[in-house]
Amino acid sequence: MSNHSAPQLSQAELERLFKANLKSGVGRGIKHESGDKHVSGEAQYIDDKLEFPNQLHVYVHTSEYAHAKILNIDTSACLSMPGVVRVITAQDVPGELDVGPILKGDPLLADGLVEYYGQPIVAVAANSHEAALKAAKAIKIDYQALTPILDVKEALEKQHFVQESHQLVIGDSAKALASAPHRLQDELYIGGQEHFYLETQVASVMPTEDGGMIVYSSTQNPTEVQKLVASVLGISMNKVLVDMRRMGGGFGGKETQAAPLACLCAVFAHLTGRPTKMRLPRMEDMTITGKRHPFYVRYDVGYDDDGRVLALNMDLAGNCGYSPDLSGSIVDRAMFHADNAYFFEHATITGYRCKTNTASNTAYRGFGGPQGMVPTEDMLDTIARRLGKDPLDVRRLNYYGVNDRNITPYHQTVEHNILPEITEELLATSDYYARRESIKEFNASSPILKKGLAFTPVKFGISFTNSFLNQAGALIHIYTDGTIHLNHGGTEMGQGLNTKVQQIVAQVFQVETDKIQVSATNTEKVPNTSPTAASSGTDLNGKAAQNAALTIKQRLVDFLANHYRVSLEEIEFNNGQVKVRDTYLSFESVIGLAYVNQISLSSTGFYKTPKIHYDRATAKGRPFYYFAYGLACCEVMVDSLTGEYHFTRTDILHDVGATLNPAIDIGQIEGGFVQGMGWLTSEELVWNEQGRLMTNGPASYKIPAIADMPNDLRVSLVESRKNPEDTVYHSKAVGEPPFMLGIAAWCAIKDAVASVGDYQIHPNIDAPATPERVLMGIESIRKQTNNQ
Repeated sequence: MSNHSAPQLSQAELERLFKANLKSGVGRGIKHESGDKHVSGEAQYIDDKLEFPNQLHVYVHTSEYAHAKILNIDTSACLSMPGVVRVITAQDVPGELDVGPILKGDPLLADGLVEYYGQPIVAVAANSHEAALKAAKAIKIDYQALTPILDVKEALEKQHFVQESHQLVIGDSAKALASAPHRLQDELYIGGQEHFYLETQVASVMPTEDGGMIVYSSTQNPTEVQKLVASVLGISMNKVLVDMRRMGGGFGGKETQAAPLACLCAVFAHLTGRPTKMRLPRMEDMTITGKRHPFYVRYDVGYDDDGRVLALNMDLAGNCGYSPDLSGSIVDRAMFHADNAYFFEHATITGYRCKTNTASNTAYRGFGGPQGMVPTEDMLDTIARRLGKDPLDVRRLNYYGVNDRNITPYHQTVEHNILPEITEELLATSDYYARRESIKEFNASSPILKKGLAFTPVKFGISFTNSFLNQAGALIHIYTDGTIHLNHGGTEMGQGLNTKVQQIVAQVFQVETDKIQVSATNTEKVPNTSPTAASSGTDLNGKAAQNAALTIKQRLVDFLANHYRVSLEEIEFNNGQVKVRDTYLSFESVIGLAYVNQISLSSTGFYKTPKIHYDRATAKGRPFYYFAYGLACCEVMVDSLTGEYHFTRTDILHDVGATLNPAIDIGQIEGGFVQGMGWLTSEELVWNEQGRLMTNGPASYKIPAIADMPNDLRVSLVESRKNPEDTVYHSKAVGEPPFMLGIAAWCAIKDAVASVGDYQIHPNIDAPATPERVLMGIESIRKQTNNQ
């Protein structure tokens, strides 16, 4: 292992190889590390794992009322059915019953009271999934019905909240509103959204010999699953191991709501000593779990003759469902993003956490940010219609940075704002103003088909709003053959996190990614992890992995300098080689040499986001480390006789800083846009008067399909714009910000509808803008136009 130099090559050839670039380091568009397995079907998810011998399967009996007292539970028929091993209710949970992630309010099984239709009451473990299902349906429960609250506006009026309200204040909005030349008051309903991950909620638990549990959970938050499994069993966290290799999608729906399945499995495993698995079929998954928060919004805005916003009062009422879950932080982020890209000198923004008798709503891509942005974009469109101006001109007039106006309603200064600059870039490439005139001409001569065009910005803050979550850990081992084992606290849900972190470590050591094996997220390797959420997966875990890699690299550099009697500056790593003054060594030989000389080749890494602070008492601070920016120009064709529509073209320009992987980043932008578009168009959630979710499967709940994509989709990354903050290789987060680009699709539909009234009236169309709502908006404008 001593001084194995590179193959017998000339000095010039060695120098040429050394100076070559890595093929798979940072900035390269390499494919997803599991891409081949995804396509071939070889990628293993929890339901694909071989079953353990003697394994049990769990199914739950759920409430048939949105709000009721439980009078009696009869499990006798269930217990006598073939294959049934154990039936449990709330009284059988050995430890803590409540599995609320932050605040109490989420019983693992309902205890005397049900608060939404579909709430689990009794759980059955049987020798097969089918046996458990049949047995659970045989359970009889007597209820005393109570009056539910199902409407968020009713909850707001009755002050029926899961948490206290919060308010952001800047300037004096009351005084500024009173003196504004123009004033507009309106309200808007914004629908929720089902996560519709391909892999439904699932967990598998194996009891261990020391009274602990090995938990395989499809979760974005392994540490929380570890904590809650320990809690419901009444044991310490160090007896619970959570392993998570990959999810079949998450989108926030597996940040908190994966834990109950793991907890139920753990309780059965504890009571029976047998491995236990639970998988929710699609209908049950959609009925039991929460969604994106629907919002009811009302606002009062004052503006001048040019369309500049002078003052704003906005009330954001989030429909939280029956329990707090993450609603406090989600409504906070909606408030933090009510400004989107615009400066409001005088603003009062109030967030309400409304309690309704529906499943507890939860994290979803954007985490409240989209619900805060939508009403502001609609407000600016309405102002433009009233003033007879192009909506984009009104938007640009209100941008941050115009006349040095850069303070947000939460008193953070907007720094490094590239939005005005990239707006000019997309204006040129999308040919917006020329197309706007062409569309007006088309609409004037087309009585049935109407085109719409919208150009909307995104300014999205990056960091967890709960500042303590902005931390991450990683673990790296280098083996004596020069291969690298990488583990970090983030979770892979298809978004390419493992690929990016792999590239980061490859860049540090200057080796190709095929030398780096990323292992399953594991609470025994990296403890106390934050959830993979808030778009911070790469920012946090990538930086932690970089820290671990740099620690080992520095040990190698110090060792080589001492071993070869050279200065630290004479040692360079590049393209799988290490240059020590004029000697070229392979990376593998350096590792072998270091091992023989007893140099540690393992290290943990840690990172915490700097500069973050927020004083809730004063509603002031810096809750975000930086902002990511994006723009979408969306064109649509609407049939004014039916309300049907199709998107004909979308141009997107998005800011990812110095991209770590342009292929993955563009994929995330495309997917984010389409998912945001779906939320605001086809994805309608419907509950009946008893609080039962009626859109509980793909036959009734419509996510975008390939035919819903714009015919012409053009996505570009903002080039040559490193993140000025010290993020990992000066990149920016890309998971959530593109979702809000979908707002352009909603605004484009309303632009097409406005053309029916010659752009004089802004249509009142709540989100999602289904064809039915679009048609009602068209008919309303026609009626108003005829009455004028």
